[in-house]
Amino acid sequence: MAHQSIGNLIRQEQEDNFIILYTENGKIRIAEMEFGALRVQAARGVEDFNDFSYAVTNTKRKSIAIASETDEELIIHNKYFDTRVSKFPLRITFIKKDGSIINADEPAFGIAWDGEEVCNYKSLNKGEIFTGMGEKTGPLNKAGRQYQHWNTDEFGYHSDTDPLYTSTPFYFAKNAKNWYGIFLDNSSKTTFNFGASNHRFSFFKAERGQLNYYFFHSDDPSEILKQYCQLTGFTAIPPKWSLGYQQCRYSYYPATELLNLAENFRDRQIPADVLYLDIHYMDAYKVFTWHPERFAQAREMLAALKKKGFKVVVIIDPGVKIEKGYSVMEEGIKKDVFLKYPDGENYSGEAWPGKIYFPDFTKEKARKWWANYFKDLVEDGIDGFWNDMNEPAVWGKNVPDLVEFEYDGQKENHKLAHNIYGMQMARATFEGAENALAGKRPFVLTRSAFSGIQRYAAVWTGDNVSNEDHLFLGARLITQLGLAGVPFSGNDIGGFIGESDIPLFRRWIALGAFTPFYRGHTMINSRDAEPWSFGEEAEEIARNYITLRYKLMPYIYSCFYQHSQDGSPLNKALLLDFPQDEKIFKGEFQNQYLFGPSLLVCPVGPHQSLLKVYLPKGDWYDFFTDKKYKGEEEYIIECPNDKLPVFVKEGAIIPGQNPVQNNSEKNNGELILHLYKGKSNSEFELYEDDGETYAYRNGAFALRHIKYDPKASSLLIAQQKGTYKSDFKKVKLCLHGFDIESLKLGAKSLKVKKEDFRFIEPVSNFDPFEDAADKSKIIKDLAFVNFDFVKDEIMIRI
Repeated sequence: MAHQSIGNLIRQEQEDNFIILYTENGKIRIAEMEFGALRVQAARGVEDFNDFSYAVTNTKRKSIAIASETDEELIIHNKYFDTRVSKFPLRITFIKKDGSIINADEPAFGIAWDGEEVCNYKSLNKGEIFTGMGEKTGPLNKAGRQYQHWNTDEFGYHSDTDPLYTSTPFYFAKNAKNWYGIFLDNSSKTTFNFGASNHRFSFFKAERGQLNYYFFHSDDPSEILKQYCQLTGFTAIPPKWSLGYQQCRYSYYPATELLNLAENFRDRQIPADVLYLDIHYMDAYKVFTWHPERFAQAREMLAALKKKGFKVVVIIDPGVKIEKGYSVMEEGIKKDVFLKYPDGENYSGEAWPGKIYFPDFTKEKARKWWANYFKDLVEDGIDGFWNDMNEPAVWGKNVPDLVEFEYDGQKENHKLAHNIYGMQMARATFEGAENALAGKRPFVLTRSAFSGIQRYAAVWTGDNVSNEDHLFLGARLITQLGLAGVPFSGNDIGGFIGESDIPLFRRWIALGAFTPFYRGHTMINSRDAEPWSFGEEAEEIARNYITLRYKLMPYIYSCFYQHSQDGSPLNKALLLDFPQDEKIFKGEFQNQYLFGPSLLVCPVGPHQSLLKVYLPKGDWYDFFTDKKYKGEEEYIIECPNDKLPVFVKEGAIIPGQNPVQNNSEKNNGELILHLYKGKSNSEFELYEDDGETYAYRNGAFALRHIKYDPKASSLLIAQQKGTYKSDFKKVKLCLHGFDIESLKLGAKSLKVKKEDFRFIEPVSNFDPFEDAADKSKIIKDLAFVNFDFVKDEIMIRI
């Protein structure tokens, strides 16, 4: 069938908080979600609207009505924007309250079908910026490019490969000064064109299913992201151990190798929390088994590692080996949980175990069956689970489209189910681990995903390569995943494919300390890639940055709490804080990002001794020297081997702690609170809980609101909320940028004297928290003072 437009409006009606618009060739249904987004659905002919979604969890709608009507158009009001529906033909335009156009259907084409495909053409505006889309390569500003969402096992992808492993069809765009977001909730293969090969329109289309998109607008892109997370879900606060350094390779075996690895970390005083077992821990790659020789005493090994403070994560692939006598396969056949051809025969493919069946994770019965297998692994001592090959990946990469999926009662084929397969595997894994852990928070890591994956798993960016391009690309991918509502993500430090050299490893291990998921990993038959494998200098750099990561843990953990409240990611695109500064999209600055609310991280290449950086509006401090810089300026920064360019926003409040060797180890009870002098008020929510269980949901947390008011020259540490007994007993206050000669110190509920201050300098270029009082040089803008950490509200005059 040729191109068919939605046609002219024939009539409209209101029903159950929907406006339904009937046209010549279909119908449109419009709803306003309770948090402000507008939902637009298009159905062809007389087909019913389909409301099923794996991505959306919040379907609550507000009342909606046509505010006004003329012969030519309808107007619908919304808190954030208005919607104009032109009748002849039907076209939708989103308008700001000041009358400016935010986004509009292309006048000639609008919504249309081409065979089974449904497409929405949008007017393309001069200078329009497009970004987000999650795990997508290319530049930060994706104007002039086209992308597909079709989860693909792309071994050794490059800086322009598309598609990759994960599909999150949600993007941000800026038209003039107006920001908006569009999420296409369709799990088939979707295409997004942002003006590629034409200057007339952008478009998004779906290969199958209905057009079903959500439109978001706010002057603050952070509000758009929050609304998207309200729609698709937030990441729950992860177990604290999963935020520490993690070490993996393909593969560590036998058991003695893993034990020696743990011993090396502890002997070398390099903090670490997690070790991984790749596919060689299994018996003939059979899922939910142990190799009978390599790991004959797995429980004893895991118990020994626990005593050293290590958690162990094992890989879990979806393919179930076809082998007579293999209980997992035989039970799966008996319970009828595998994917099928239309004639009822189980679909079989081929991967690591050889011929395999695939569980149908879109079937509730199959998810429950799968979930039951995690009990034994948890009892053995396994703490986390790593889902790989779940695109699903088969040798040859092509699952036949006629393969059938239950799709939770919808009965769909591979075309519509492919992109959500990995997400539903992660869901089944999460639910199984959660049940087995009996009150402890699960950690699940996945390669393949769809929008909403943040409810179940962290995401890593697959089989990257040991080169400079991937160091920078990885930074952008993580930042873009944050814009897709996925705050817990990372890439393989040093690169998985190939071999990292010393300069590359030094830069990557430093950068990794400022990413949500921090894991070193490399492939089989490659050189060793542990932190001590690249010589003494690289080991010392790795030790210092990994240690710094643990010192920043109160800041990092609090940032994950903040995401659970408002969707703010840990790796934060600069557009969220500086929405009108288009310089952040320039190619030379596009890799920069905020780590939490206050740290500006500038990735640097392995052979760069100088780096041009751009500092947005406001004053900034060098994280390692306290040198002050004016914002909205470009600077050339020296980058010796041991220095990653990191800057601190003026007014920043950064909580830290003294070093530990893992996140299960108690700190020494001293909170190190860094305050950077600024001109405007700033705030931070310091969050604590037991780091392991769900007790925080019943009030067992400690939340302290900290506020800096430069006009009142005060720092307020508010009274604790929650019943958790804080891990901190004392506070060390670190003042940056303050003039000590004019400093007046006083505190309510405290007895602190000016003489309690002492001046120090950092011990090295990359360790600002280190006490180096024995140094001869005095830095007057870095002062420390100790006082008791009491439960009363604390007001400090500075």
